[in-house]
Amino acid sequence: MKIQGQTIVAFDKLAGAYDDLFARSRICIQREAVWEVLADTFHPGDAILTLNCRTREDARFLSLLDVSVVACDTPERMIDAGRNPPLEVEVPLTQPLSNRRPGALFDGALSNFSGLNSVVDLHRTARDLASMVTLGAPVVVCLSTRFCLSETLWFLFHGKVRKAFRRSFAIAVVKVGDGFVKIQYPALKKVKESFSPCFLMRSCKGTGVAIPPSFLDPISRKYPRVLGLLRRIDKGISHLPLFRSIGDHMLIHFERVEG
Repeated sequence: MKIQGQTIVAFDKLAGAYDDLFARSRICIQREAVWEVLADTFHPGDAILTLNCRTREDARFLSLLDVSVVACDTPERMIDAGRNPPLEVEVPLTQPLSNRRPGALFDGALSNFSGLNSVVDLHRTARDLASMVTLGAPVVVCLSTRFCLSETLWFLFHGKVRKAFRRSFAIAVVKVGDGFVKIQYPALKKVKESFSPCFLMRSCKGTGVAIPPSFLDPISRKYPRVLGLLRRIDKGISHLPLFRSIGDHMLIHFERVEG
């Protein structure tokens, strides 16, 4: 699993402020939607691999479920910026996942909030993951979508046409903190193809279908009732085929199968 160099530098600089920008923003109600899926997917005693664990927000939640976590992320400053729980850091993402300790198999894996949008070869990453999890293991990935309705409408309203459709070009350069990273926006069909034949998609739902992206958090704070309404709408429509791919992210549950 190879991460682009500019991505590593950008997130290294952002480490200290990451939680304030993303994990603790009101619009990251999206994270709560992911946690609901994790609570239904992983079980006490499971040992899972988390890719791009960032500052341990997901690991902290999983620890409440008595799920143990082995973390992979780059840079390690991002992991160090989190406080608890203590994590075992196995393989930096500057190296292939296949360079892990031999013989260790996990009960599942998680990659949250666009971590896999930065990898150079998604198919290679899926193939590496297949060798690291047990047969039947769940792998949950949360990816930025090819088209985000709320983001597109926002930028069109402000006359920023190119920015409104930046995701539709499949690859875009996005500002993260003080740096810029190259992000890939694969369509759902492409993601399924990349994970095939070793993984079968069991479900897909959108996150942030009605709830706007995190960069609009300052505005949402002024209208908490509206945000609450959007949250309820999000829950009602996010699993429908028409809507699951037009939110800020798509949350996909794969199962490791014979490949």
